[in-house]
Amino acid sequence: MAVEPWLWPAGLGLLGLIFGSFIATLAIRWPQGRTIARGRSECGGCGVVLRPHELVPVLSYLLQRGQCRGCGARIAPSHLAVELLGLCVGAAAGWAAPGAAGVGGAVFGWILLTLAALDLAAFWLPNLLTGALAVTGLIAAGAGLEPSLSDRLIGGAAGFGMLWLVAEGYRRARGRVGLGGGDPKLFGGIGLWLGWRALPGVLFAACLIGLAAVLILRLRGRALGAGAALPLGVLLAAAAFPAWLLGSLIV
Repeated sequence: MAVEPWLWPAGLGLLGLIFGSFIATLAIRWPQGRTIARGRSECGGCGVVLRPHELVPVLSYLLQRGQCRGCGARIAPSHLAVELLGLCVGAAAGWAAPGAAGVGGAVFGWILLTLAALDLAAFWLPNLLTGALAVTGLIAAGAGLEPSLSDRLIGGAAGFGMLWLVAEGYRRARGRVGLGGGDPKLFGGIGLWLGWRALPGVLFAACLIGLAAVLILRLRGRALGAGAALPLGVLLAAAAFPAWLLGSLIV
């Protein structure tokens, strides 16, 4: 039985809300050495256990006006933002490519969102997630999704090698680390999803996003101080998923 096209963005968008809530919590707990599996969700301020109706993505935040019912502590707006981004990723993937390709694109976007949230929160790109990005890219190829396996393998090698050479060259020239070890792995995983042809555009778009972020900070009087840095993983993730969307629409 054929599935109505509108059900794909609706279903994946709803699933994205749930994943977004999970990702937002993970970005808080994992860098602290905590996992979601350890106990029930609770307020970070007073420790009160959250009831089921307080865990509904987006709606609970709005009804509680972004505050804990127990102590009135402010719930980080980033939690709401990640939930909405999870929704947007799922809905956009289902709209751009209804069917198996859209499911694959949503998985790609949700993993990127998780990596970006962790990189923004703690400048950390866990090997477990960059590995998952790479493995799912290969699984997508095995399922017959474009691009071809050869394009993906070249993209994985080129993405990793390109940023690894930049990182190693900077370390040798300046005597200090300028690029985290997770960034080449992330770019390699992106290459395994998008293929080698998309990598220059993704890197160029990431640079433009970074420049725009610096400009916005300057306009707000919050210029980066000496030694400060923008998380490259966030910029790469922000450029990679739109690149997948564009490629899907072209196909």
